[in-house]
Amino acid sequence: MSVILAIESSCDDTSVAICNNGKITANVIANQTIHQNYGGVIPELASRVHQQNIVPAVQQALINAKVTKQDINAVAFTRGPGLLGSLLVGVSFAKSFALALNVPLISVNHMHAHILAHFIDDPKPGFPFLCLTVSGGHTQIVLVKDYFDMEIVGETLDDAAGEAFDKTAKLLALPYPGGPLVDKHAQHGNPLAFKFAEPQIAGLNFSFSGFKTSILYFIRKQEQENPDFIAENLDDICASVQYSIIQILLNKLKKAAKQYGIKEIAIAGGVSANSGLRNGLQQAADELGWNIYIPAFQYCTDNAGMIAIAGYHKFLKNDFVGQDVSPMARMEF
Repeated sequence: MSVILAIESSCDDTSVAICNNGKITANVIANQTIHQNYGGVIPELASRVHQQNIVPAVQQALINAKVTKQDINAVAFTRGPGLLGSLLVGVSFAKSFALALNVPLISVNHMHAHILAHFIDDPKPGFPFLCLTVSGGHTQIVLVKDYFDMEIVGETLDDAAGEAFDKTAKLLALPYPGGPLVDKHAQHGNPLAFKFAEPQIAGLNFSFSGFKTSILYFIRKQEQENPDFIAENLDDICASVQYSIIQILLNKLKKAAKQYGIKEIAIAGGVSANSGLRNGLQQAADELGWNIYIPAFQYCTDNAGMIAIAGYHKFLKNDFVGQDVSPMARMEF
């Protein structure tokens, strides 16, 4: 028997989940709307709002899962990577909660957890599989050999794909968070209306800094010729940018699948909620005979459900940490 309380506070969402014998029975996410006023996450504000949200989120998770504090057998938490102040709130609360209940602590790598989100619901991938992990801070292709035996075989050399979506949204004056809005407008646009050059990076690595710059110069040039260019072409711009990003991601993923001879393919991270990426992955699967795995939407963005399932598999191994554990903004994969 194992009932694990999990806490995720790596960025601006405060999330608490309960894992009961390998099943997620609660996954509460408290969003922080205050950052909309600034067009991005303000770290100091994020840590303050985490302090306000964490106790109510824990209380709601216990209610949703129909358990009490006394039923908890371990506390899992995100140690990193992430914003140090935000991580500090979650780690400190987890340590205090575990100490008060005299239960063990489980440290979880945020990026491992994104991948292990695939083991929450059926169907689950078989080992080994490739996972394209895409978010605002990371873009990686990971060879997953076991629950905690993972190897990064490709990653971004500079900016993440999620940053390219967010930068595009800012250039188009879309409100924060802009990535989902780019996806929304893209569904009504022509993905071939405008063409953007694909970065020529050897191997399985990515680069998006030059791609972001090319979008900036393109929009500036078009606005000089037509001040209403964005308003008149918003859907097509979003569709073209999104199509270009997805092609960059999928081309590398196809290359990795061929290189390693693997047909078990998964995606994870916040950008895995993007409809264009999901559709593109399905098309690739139909073409190449892949078995694909995509988490439910609630387990794509930052959430404690993924921390809970990672914590559960660590619990089975008695992989615990002491009260001297500290958060790590840059945590090794």
